[in-house]
Amino acid sequence: MSSSVGNEKSVNPVLRISQLDALELNKALEQLVWSQFTSCFHGFKPGVLSHIEPELKAFLWLLLWRFTIYSKNATVGQAILNIQYKNNLSQTEKYQPLSKHQKLWYLIFTVGGRWLEERCYDLFSNRQLQSFCKIKYYLNFGAGLLKLCGLVNFLIFLQKGTFATLTERILGIRSVFCKPQSVRQVGFEYMNRELLWHGFAEFLIYLLPLINVQKLKLKISSWCLPMASLPNNENTLAVHCKECSLCGEWPTMPHTIGCLHVFCYYCIKSNYLFDMYFTCPKCGSEVHSLQPLKYKIEMTEFHA
Repeated sequence: MSSSVGNEKSVNPVLRISQLDALELNKALEQLVWSQFTSCFHGFKPGVLSHIEPELKAFLWLLLWRFTIYSKNATVGQAILNIQYKNNLSQTEKYQPLSKHQKLWYLIFTVGGRWLEERCYDLFSNRQLQSFCKIKYYLNFGAGLLKLCGLVNFLIFLQKGTFATLTERILGIRSVFCKPQSVRQVGFEYMNRELLWHGFAEFLIYLLPLINVQKLKLKISSWCLPMASLPNNENTLAVHCKECSLCGEWPTMPHTIGCLHVFCYYCIKSNYLFDMYFTCPKCGSEVHSLQPLKYKIEMTEFHA
């Protein structure tokens, strides 16, 4: 990796999201390495690694440190995002790699700190002596204080955009781009279409429940298929109206709503329950009452 990136003022600042992404990539790599390592011992007795787990993890993290920070001045996540560490304590404006002391202290703070935390937890988890309880209390207090300092550092990082971790701030190491970043030309046509479509879809979702689609459909059908008026007597009604005005089939349990048209009982009942202002699709009459036809319509009449 090149160790010269020119003048510090000409280096583009690393975005906060890029630094956080690098940290997440580092955590994902550590989990992947540990899962691959433990999979080698699936055939052994359960719990064979539990007694030396902190030491094994520390050894694996030591190997990662050796081939990332020590040799390339960048973690794996930073290398993926074209980022590396810069010695921010140097007085020169040009890029300066990390010193050996900074690399060693980085190893102690990251790998050594996690090892000490896990090992102390195992040592004092089952101790009931008063002296051990005091030591455990002080260690927990120190760990809580460090986490509080890490939270304060993260809030400062969100404001200023430098030193994403407390270790970086203490050691004076800063994330910079390995190479100057070129300005990308971003087209917003696709995004505009997506925003327009989502806005239209949300408008339809809000509007459609307010529209009585069934009533609108029946109204349109009454315009397209008008029906001539019939004499207002029940016999003529039964003879001429041999189909339901809603489904168009032979009326099952024929009923009327007070106009000259016949409906299946289930057709008119379901529509009336769905819309209390239901009107006849043929003549537009409102539902006064559901009355069954007293005159029995025989199927033979339909075939005649």
